[in-house]
Amino acid sequence: MFFARSLIKGIIDVVSDFDPSQFKTSDPPPPRRPLNFGDSHENEEENKFRRVFKQLAGEDMEVSPNELMNILNKVLGNHENLKTDGFSIESCRSMVAVMDSDSTGKLGFHEFKYMWNNIKKWQAIYLKYDADGSGTIGFDELPNAFQAAGFPLNDQLYKLIIRRYSDEHGSMDFDNFVGCLVRLDAMCRAFKTLDKDNSGSIDLDIKEWLQLTMYS
Repeated sequence: MFFARSLIKGIIDVVSDFDPSQFKTSDPPPPRRPLNFGDSHENEEENKFRRVFKQLAGEDMEVSPNELMNILNKVLGNHENLKTDGFSIESCRSMVAVMDSDSTGKLGFHEFKYMWNNIKKWQAIYLKYDADGSGTIGFDELPNAFQAAGFPLNDQLYKLIIRRYSDEHGSMDFDNFVGCLVRLDAMCRAFKTLDKDNSGSIDLDIKEWLQLTMYS
């Protein structure tokens, strides 16, 4: 118990000296809507995306973690300038969990489109800050990349992320970059939702803590 308390205190100390309002999180994933919602108001690009989604999602019109993994890894095969060992099923489960606004365990059309737009935005940042064209973002390139994504990290939190998501040289490949940003964005959005008075702190009981951390 002493070790657990010390570990939690150490993590809290790492992230306690920055202002969470500095983090520019994305808007919350949209609530689930009927698949044909808004068809008449969509432009050609959105209609094209809808048609592709229908092909990808299968008969149930939802994307499971396994389907997401297959989609992302197939797309990555067309981008030789993005170094990656592929999206794992665990990272895709996490991505589905944080984008799953109605807790069905799958992504509907609007949830998937929202996530896809985030990945495209982060892909552009990844390519921009891969200054040497190695296909990965190096240790010295990562702080600016995270700041461009809306997350200025202090030194301690940056080192914590490096230990979790980078290789032994401190470089981060594309799937780990996206997986890290998906979780960082989701946890910051959850914090801001619970911090109703913008005080920079929240109180959670054990049930709330587990609900927040276990399905993410």
